[in-house]
Amino acid sequence: MPGSIPNGGRLFLMAGGGTGGHVIPLLAVARELRSRGHKAIFVGTERGMEARLVPADGFELKTIAIGGLNRVGPLQKLKTLWRLPVETFACLRYGAAAVFSMGGYVSGPPVMAALLRRTPLVVMEPNAIAGLANRWAGHFVARALVSFDETARYFPRGRTEVTGLPVREEFFRIAPKPRDRILRLLITGGSQGSRTLNRAARESWDRFRGAGCPVHIVHQTGAPDYEEIRTEFAKSGLSGEIVPFITNMPEAFAASDLIICRSGAGAVSELAAAGRASILVPFPFAADDHQTRNAAAMERGGAARLVRDAEFTGQKLFETVLELSSASSTIDHMAEAARKFAKPGAAKRAADILEEVART
Repeated sequence: MPGSIPNGGRLFLMAGGGTGGHVIPLLAVARELRSRGHKAIFVGTERGMEARLVPADGFELKTIAIGGLNRVGPLQKLKTLWRLPVETFACLRYGAAAVFSMGGYVSGPPVMAALLRRTPLVVMEPNAIAGLANRWAGHFVARALVSFDETARYFPRGRTEVTGLPVREEFFRIAPKPRDRILRLLITGGSQGSRTLNRAARESWDRFRGAGCPVHIVHQTGAPDYEEIRTEFAKSGLSGEIVPFITNMPEAFAASDLIICRSGAGAVSELAAAGRASILVPFPFAADDHQTRNAAAMERGGAARLVRDAEFTGQKLFETVLELSSASSTIDHMAEAARKFAKPGAAKRAADILEEVART
C-alpha cells in the first residue's frame, strides 16, 4: 500500500524550509502525526533552519539542492530551473500517502513529485496573499489550509478551510490584561532584530520622557545592536529593559499592553492567539509584500494599526502609541479584535485533514 508503514501508520512528506516561519509549523503538524502512529519525513536544504531543527526533534531530513525563483537574479533562476527536474526526480522515490507543504522554494521538488505521482497535496498558506509556490500549486491541491478568509481566492472553491497557523499553546493561555496607569510596550523585530524598529525606538525615548508618559518598555533588539542600545537606554531615564533575545515570548506578551513588531505570519498568529493589540510595521522586502497584506487584514479587523516601514520614525512611534493609549478602551478593543483571528488546534486539524486525504 502506498505510503504505508508498519502497525497501520502512514508515511507523510513535509515540504518547506529555509526560515522558522516554514519549519516550525511543519514540525508542529509532524509531531501531531507522530503521536497518531504515523511517520513524517522532511525535505529541505542543508543551509535552512530545517537542517538544525528537524533532526533535533527526531525527524528524518532528506536534503535537496535548490534555490529560489522569486526576487532573485537571472543566474539564480537558471540554476534553480536546472536543478528543479533533478530534485523532483529524487523526490519521486519517497512514495508518501500525502504531501504537506508550507510553500517556499524548498517545496517545489516534493510538490512537483506529488503531482506527478498523483499523491494528495495539502498546503498551508498562513499569509493573506498566497506565496508563489502555493499560487502555482493551488489549482492541484486536495485541500488548502489558510489563516485569512481572503486567501481562499487563490485555491479551488470548496477546498479551503480557515485553520490558522500552528501556534504554541502558551499563547492561547494568555489572559486579558487589565490596564493600569503604566502603559507596557513590547518592541520586537524578531530574533535578529530590526534596524527600523531599533532606530525608531531610540528616537522615541526623548519624546516619551518629555511628555511625561508613564511607560515601561521591553525591547528585543537582536544581538548586533544590543550593547549600544542598552547603554543609551540606561541614560534615558525611562523604565524598561533592553534584551538581545527573549527566551519566553509568551510571558513577554502576557506582560504587555501593546506590541510593536513586524507582521509575518507567525507574528500575527501569535498576536491573535494572545489577544494583544499591536502596531505592525511590515518588512518592506518580504516576498509579494505579504507582510503588508497581513497587517492590513489585522487593521481592517480592528486588531492593529499599520505603519509603513519608511514612515516609522521615533515621532511616528510616539504619536501612534499616544493616540492608541489616550482613550482607555481603545487598546482593550483592539485586543478583543485580535482574539477573533485566533485559531486554536491548527496542527491537530491539519493532521486530521492529512489522514482524510491520504492515498490508500
